[in-house]
Amino acid sequence: MSSLHFEERPAAGDPRGLLLLHHGRGTSERDLLPLADVFDPQRELHVVAPRAPLQLPGSPGYHWYLVPRVGYPDPETFASAYRELAALHDELWERTGLGTEQTVLGGFSMGTAMSYALGLGADRPAPAGILAFSGFIPTVEAWEPDLEGRTATRVLIAHGRNDPVIDVSLARQARELLEGGGLDVDYRESDATHTIDPADVPRTVAWLQATFSSQPSLG
Repeated sequence: MSSLHFEERPAAGDPRGLLLLHHGRGTSERDLLPLADVFDPQRELHVVAPRAPLQLPGSPGYHWYLVPRVGYPDPETFASAYRELAALHDELWERTGLGTEQTVLGGFSMGTAMSYALGLGADRPAPAGILAFSGFIPTVEAWEPDLEGRTATRVLIAHGRNDPVIDVSLARQARELLEGGGLDVDYRESDATHTIDPADVPRTVAWLQATFSSQPSLG
């Protein structure tokens, strides 16, 4: 059972799918939860925003893992967050009745790394999609992306060329790896810094609608 705290925004009716939003470094579940109504204005999705497990002395908010180097999570804290998040995902699927094929894992920055990790981990089921804002596929001991059998997983990548925190080259590397594995990647760079470019909002809305279009509502 996961010990992670989370908040939810339910669908207006029977949910068409499940959208998980994993926040970035030094914030909380409340950072991305307001995007539920922005990305899903028709309230067709059940949206969940978990809180990362770590609080670091002298650093605000919550963190998924320690950062010895950008792109290379600390193996121990990464593995612990991975287990906690996997348990939470499993519990949400059981409780909501929504399956992995009706789930999109989304995130920003460090939360994108966790979305990639849970969406591409060899021991995890393939989701319908991965929303990757200003992040990267992590390079970390005892984990590597498993792309075999995940060609049905759609990926949206958005990254700013002026990002001073996570260089755009990491987004380009992710695109190259995923496309090479046969995944459908919707990729866009902008002149943004370390943020979600407002121009990517309508693109994300359309992408989510397309991703869930083949999934029937429950009920």
